[in-house]
Amino acid sequence: MTATDVTGARTSEAAGVITGARDRIDALDDRIIGLIQERIAVSAVIQEARITSGGRRVNLSREMEILDHYRQALGKPGTPLAMTLLELCRGRI
Repeated sequence: MTATDVTGARTSEAAGVITGARDRIDALDDRIIGLIQERIAVSAVIQEARITSGGRRVNLSREMEILDHYRQALGKPGTPLAMTLLELCRGRI
């Protein structure tokens, strides 16, 4: 199987560009996953402090701020992305 077969490109030059860009996307995805894992850990600290102080595990007004922030930054697709992120960071409720 050639590089053009793998990338769907019509030329080997385009296949090289696509392969390089895909490698960059893979590296970015690894960084994003690492940041999400870090966010999950920080959220757990916040939740623990809130619960220990007698508060609720989830702060809905804060979640609305986060949803709005993502929507403003990324448009309509930002909302479901933020919802997924919040769901990951809440842990088991």
